[in-house]
Amino acid sequence: MSVPLLEVNGLSKTFGSVQAVGGIDFLICEGRCVALLGPNGAGKTTTIRIIAGLLKQSAGTVGFVDGDHVGTGGNRAMIGYLPQAPSFYNWMTGLEYVVYAGRLCGLPRSHAVSRAKELLERVGLNAAAKRRIGSYSGGMKQRLGLAQALVHRPKLLVLDEPVSALDPIGRREVLELLQELKRETTVLFSTHVLPDAEELCDDVIIINKGAIALQGNIAEIRSRYRQPVIELELERDEPSLKWADAFAERHRSGTNVSSQTAGLIYDVSRQGASVRFSVTEVDAAREQLLGELAAEKVRVSRLQVGYTSLEDLFMKVVSL
Repeated sequence: MSVPLLEVNGLSKTFGSVQAVGGIDFLICEGRCVALLGPNGAGKTTTIRIIAGLLKQSAGTVGFVDGDHVGTGGNRAMIGYLPQAPSFYNWMTGLEYVVYAGRLCGLPRSHAVSRAKELLERVGLNAAAKRRIGSYSGGMKQRLGLAQALVHRPKLLVLDEPVSALDPIGRREVLELLQELKRETTVLFSTHVLPDAEELCDDVIIINKGAIALQGNIAEIRSRYRQPVIELELERDEPSLKWADAFAERHRSGTNVSSQTAGLIYDVSRQGASVRFSVTEVDAAREQLLGELAAEKVRVSRLQVGYTSLEDLFMKVVSL
């Protein structure tokens, strides 16, 4: 059974006449990895900064269950925070910086040094521990940021877009590290990269225009909202692409749609040579499509059956 850790009630934040966050509520439970999702400007970073105690809300509360509000007492020490663009003292070595972070958190020097060495090895920076941070790559700096966020053993690790600025190699390194860390502590991270959320998280909170559009356990959300789809990859010849556009238009307008496909296919979209059909029953829809493709001599390089993804659901709820 999940134990509540952090509760957010009626959280709002305005900047002048602009409301960045508008009265949101959610609960984070111990041992969970939670993704805060939303398009740019949705209010994710504002929410994250309020939770981290770096920004004061206009209304509402953020607090640990059976504890103080964040930022009003010792419970702020329960949070480890990594901003989207962390700043470092480039003249320091990686080891010096993590020791410095530990000392700021109140650790005795000997404890801070041993903890820093432990974490630098954990995040794969042991060999670079005595190099100046100015020589670190972007991925190394993010891993160093994770080490400083973990130095005081927080109960909640809060990460704001932890991989958004990284190249593919750095992104993979940080994601693999987060896979390990989520087994040891509660994690809240914001992102607009949906595959990262699907790979890492247990729960999602989708925020749009400062309001929560959808939240819950990701497995339950998938089960409740996923729909079967058929995807075609067409040859890039003009007749095949024209057929796709004409088929999609018929289904949008409801005209000249065969009685067989009308009840089986309810949405059609094309992007380049890829065509996606949202269907009610896969086998029957596939049979009807194959028949029409053969009759119209449409050239197909690939046919794939699957289900809508978290990204599909995200696009749907943020466009409402």
